[in-house]
Amino acid sequence: MKDLKYLAAFSLPLVTFIGLFFKEIFTFLTPFYAFVIIPILELLLPVETSNLDENEVEDKLKRKVFDWLLYLNLPVIIGLLLWSFYTVYTQNLATYEFIGLIFSVGIVLGTNGINVAHELGHRQSTNERFIGKALLLPSFYMHFYIEHNFGHHLHAATPEDPATARYNQSVYSFWFTSSIRQYLNAWKIQKRLLKSHNQGFLSVKNDMLWYTIFQMMYLGAILYFFGPTVLLFGLLAGIVGFIMLETVNYIEHYGLLRHKTKSGRYERVREMHSWNSNHVVGRIVLYELTRHSDHHYKSSKKYQILDCHDESPQMAYGYPTSMVLTLCPPLWFAIMNKRIPKDMIV
Repeated sequence: MKDLKYLAAFSLPLVTFIGLFFKEIFTFLTPFYAFVIIPILELLLPVETSNLDENEVEDKLKRKVFDWLLYLNLPVIIGLLLWSFYTVYTQNLATYEFIGLIFSVGIVLGTNGINVAHELGHRQSTNERFIGKALLLPSFYMHFYIEHNFGHHLHAATPEDPATARYNQSVYSFWFTSSIRQYLNAWKIQKRLLKSHNQGFLSVKNDMLWYTIFQMMYLGAILYFFGPTVLLFGLLAGIVGFIMLETVNYIEHYGLLRHKTKSGRYERVREMHSWNSNHVVGRIVLYELTRHSDHHYKSSKKYQILDCHDESPQMAYGYPTSMVLTLCPPLWFAIMNKRIPKDMIV
């Protein structure tokens, strides 16, 4: 039964479906659940720092249920989008209901969409990567696959990495710098990959070009079948989705830096170059993303076997709570700056 604890990750789309059904103030149920209820639970429940032993790791790697729990997010996301589009198209929603649904659907696109896509994007199976890229599409972040795997994991915790927030940089500034630089970096990486295979811009191997086409087709289909109001809804929900991702990116490496060695190269990525959180609720609803230090230490490890490392810098609160704190930069700096290793502050 412990293996099924990750079903709790579907509580976010569940409350969004409830909001779609009841409407009115319930359209804000998802942000209330994600950023009020979950943080309260994280404050009340103890952290869990234990790791699996070798036998437990081997056993969990054999269980396909962990993979299917990820795959199930694709039909859930598709169903949620279609229902929300139909609702906006057919019903005369009040402005506050429209806004509430934008935030609710956007939060799910960020958590059960981009977050799951991140996990599947590190898999070797073509089918799993396909599902991951499909989950990125509604948030217009398909380029994330290229930049994250070929850029971020190489440059994390360095000034060269757009997804590493600088010391004393606010989350609002980071939303712009990270999203814009990641997109431009993805094109640079794609150009380099094409050149290494002696391919031109119009090559079928130009994934960035395909991503652009698919995302434009997605928006075009919304406009054709549902009209401009639903198009606006889909566009704004997608933006909320990738802002969710960028907020997570912000807290994952905030203020942490790798040092350069005598050769002029950066030291290898270690457990101390990502913020870790062992708060149980955030761990479960985010598929262990909060054990981010171990993920960077060995990115091929599946989420169900990620470890806690004592030498990793520990967040004061869980990821959902920390995301709320980032919205007040002075409070965030007061809590987190003193936790950054002094030799990393420049």
